Amino acid sequence: MYCILVDFGTPQYGELVSLRDIVLRKPLGLEFTVDDLSQEYSSIHLGCYNDQNELLACLVLKPISDTEIKMRQVAVYPNIQKQGAGTFLVHSSEVIAKAEGYSKLVLSARLPAVPFYERLDYNIDGDIYQEVGIDHMKMWKKL
Repeated sequence: MYCILVDFGTPQYGELVSLRDIVLRKPLGLEFTVDDLSQEYSSIHLGCYNDQNELLACLVLKPISDTEIKMRQVAVYPNIQKQGAGTFLVHSSEVIAKAEGYSKLVLSARLPAVPFYERLDYNIDGDIYQEVGIDHMKMWKKL
């Protein structure tokens, strides 16, 4: 398994968007708009692949400030969840964020994902809130 940075607008980026659509958007009845995607131009896109170069998981890192970066749109193909790809992807994103000079990683976790992030040493910040019609919690980790 390996992770790579994926350039915005490339065919690989389209593959990441497709995975995010399948896992995160369609179950909620949502679709990406051109405006949604155009706002990702300055974000870091990370894809996790198996040894056969098949996409397993992806996420987006969006700079918030000089010291903070936000992890967004974490998606793992359902048939391989709980097999380590998500953990590998998150750890890889932390290494990249730290190498880029960020000292804090923040995220909005869907409630069922909170225990996953807690196992990776993320801290809860505040109470449950609604985003895109479902429960979330803000979480963070010092890098």
